[in-house]
Amino acid sequence: MRTRRCRLPGLAALLLLAALPAAAATEKKVIIDTDPGIDDAMAILLALNSPELDVQALTVVPGNVPLRQGTENALRLVSLAGRCDLPVAAGADRPLVQQLTTAEFWHGQNGLADVNLPAPQCKLDPRFAPDLIIELVHRFPNEITLVPVGPLTNIALATRKDPSIVPLVKEVILMGGSISGGNVTAAAEANIYGDPEAAKIVFSAGWRITMVGLDVGNKALVRRADLARLSSGPQSEFARAALGYILDRSEEFGFPGTAVYDALAVAVTIDRSLVTAQPMRVEIETRGEHTRGETVAYRYNLVDQVEWRDGRNMVVGILRVRPNAEVCVEVDAARFVQLLLSRLSGR
Repeated sequence: MRTRRCRLPGLAALLLLAALPAAAATEKKVIIDTDPGIDDAMAILLALNSPELDVQALTVVPGNVPLRQGTENALRLVSLAGRCDLPVAAGADRPLVQQLTTAEFWHGQNGLADVNLPAPQCKLDPRFAPDLIIELVHRFPNEITLVPVGPLTNIALATRKDPSIVPLVKEVILMGGSISGGNVTAAAEANIYGDPEAAKIVFSAGWRITMVGLDVGNKALVRRADLARLSSGPQSEFARAALGYILDRSEEFGFPGTAVYDALAVAVTIDRSLVTAQPMRVEIETRGEHTRGETVAYRYNLVDQVEWRDGRNMVVGILRVRPNAEVCVEVDAARFVQLLLSRLSGR
C-alpha cells in the first residue's frame, strides 16, 4: 500500500498566496521629498529596497544642490534601482523668501560624491512637485506618509495651495531640526535653515509630525569599518563610494564616522521602534540675527504665565503649550546601521 505524502512546496505556495493581501496591507505609502545629496541617496535606495514601504513618488527640492542637478540625481538613482515606474517630479527652484544655499563642499560637485552614475534611463514627470503631492494625497486619503529629507519648500507650497491635504496626510516624518544646536550655524540645522519660512508653515499646519533631527542622527554614525559590510553590486558599490567620500570629509574634521541623517528618517518610517521620541512644541525662528532657522523646542511644554502688575511684568503661574511634533531624542544606532547596510546590500 502506497502512502500519499503532502506536497509541501504546493502547500507553502498556497500559504504564501494567502498571506499576500495581508502583507500588502502593511506597506506604507510614502512620498519622499528630497534634495539629492549623499545622505538623500542613501535614504532613497533604502526606501526602494524596503518591502515595508510603497514609494509613490520622489519630489525634488533644491538644497544640497540646485534643482536641476538634484532632479538629475534623482533620475539617476531611480534608474540605478530599476524603478522607472516611479514618478520623479521637480518642484520649486528656490526657497520661499531667501536666496538658495547649496552644500557641494560636503556632497561633491554633482551632489553624489562625484561618482559618475550611468545616464538616467528614467524620465522626468512633467507635473510640478507640490501639485503631485496634492494629487496623491487626495488619491490616497489618510494613507500617505510624507517623508521630507530636504528643505520644506515643496511641502509648504502644497499646503499653502491646498490646505485640505493636511487632515488627509497620515503623518509627516521629516529630517530636520535640532534641540541641541545646529550644523550649518551654531543654532540651525541645514534643512530648516535652507527655508525657515517653509518650515514655519509645515510645523504650524496641524498634522502629525515626527522630527528626526541632528540629535539622533549624530548618535547613529556609519564608520569606516562598516563599509566592509556592504556586498558587491551596483547599488552597494555606489553606496560604498558615496559613504567613503563623506567619511573622508567627516574624518578630516575629527569626527569618528558620518551621520546619514536622511536615511535615518526613512528607517524611522520603516521601523518606529528604532527611536525614542518625546512630544514637544516646536517653533521656527525666522528673524534672529544668530538664530534664524533654529527649531525652538519646548522640552516640557510649559512656559511662565506673565502679567503686567504693579508697574512690572510678573510671573503669576505656569501655562501648558500644545505639542505639535514628536521629537526623536534617542536611537538604537546598531540596529539602524545594520538595517541600512543590509538593505543597501540587497538583503
